[in-house]
Amino acid sequence: MDKVGKRTVKVGLVQTSCSSNLAENMSKAISGIREAAAKGAQIVCLQELFRSLYFCDVEDHDNFKLAESIPGPSTDALAPLAKELGVVIVASLFEKRAEGLYHNTTAVLDADGSYLGKYRKMHIPDDPGYYEKFYFTPGDMGYKVFKTKFATIGVLICWDQWYPEAARITSLMGAEMLFYPTAIGWNIAQDEATNSEQYQAWQTIQRSHAVANGVPVVSVNRVGFEGDMKFWGGSFVTNAFGRVLFQADHEKETIHVQELDMDNSDRYRTHWPFLRDRRIDSYSPILKRFIDED
Repeated sequence: MDKVGKRTVKVGLVQTSCSSNLAENMSKAISGIREAAAKGAQIVCLQELFRSLYFCDVEDHDNFKLAESIPGPSTDALAPLAKELGVVIVASLFEKRAEGLYHNTTAVLDADGSYLGKYRKMHIPDDPGYYEKFYFTPGDMGYKVFKTKFATIGVLICWDQWYPEAARITSLMGAEMLFYPTAIGWNIAQDEATNSEQYQAWQTIQRSHAVANGVPVVSVNRVGFEGDMKFWGGSFVTNAFGRVLFQADHEKETIHVQELDMDNSDRYRTHWPFLRDRRIDSYSPILKRFIDED
């Protein structure tokens, strides 16, 4: 709450480049969390798979060695930091669930250092440079919300960004804001027009989730060159009606804290009552892969 009683939450974004040095990546993430907390952040989100290079650009069995249990080493390192700083940490990790069973997973640590749980990425891409189906089993925990000290948050991961169903369900479960840890970029051989079009589509679809559901969206991407990929940064925050409040640079590492007015969700949902007018009796066809004429 601010001094006039308005409910606000300050969210921190940690947009960085990564290297092959795992310890260095963790140290950079911890420094970014500390900087965000010093700027007043209450909830801090790291980018997708922040501990390593984006290894899914190739199919290599050696990369499975990067995986860890959750809870595990990374949450053990971050939990005391969350408690020390009094911040919520949203940390995207490569999870080893069992021998030969792996997930792309985000852990959430509350401001007292407690482990609130995890979300396993539901939508898994398989495109040139993004061979995630080789590594990750699709999530089987369903969509998740986490009741943190400062807000009830929903967490989705990267490719989930393109699916309005995921954002809708998570919002209907009570998420007051949506976080998207992300690793996405341009192939360096692409022309500028293609690059711009892809980024605009990526941001637009996420802004639409804010509009449709009346909740802020926080999307945190990485930057820098990795192989043939230039990660496009451009992390951003919207308000509960899709207006971009902040957008990070496409080139630079960025630690940013954005204050969100949590009272806006009620105002936008009241004046634009999309949830009221949903025709839930008519939506069963969406459960089909495709609606054939036969």
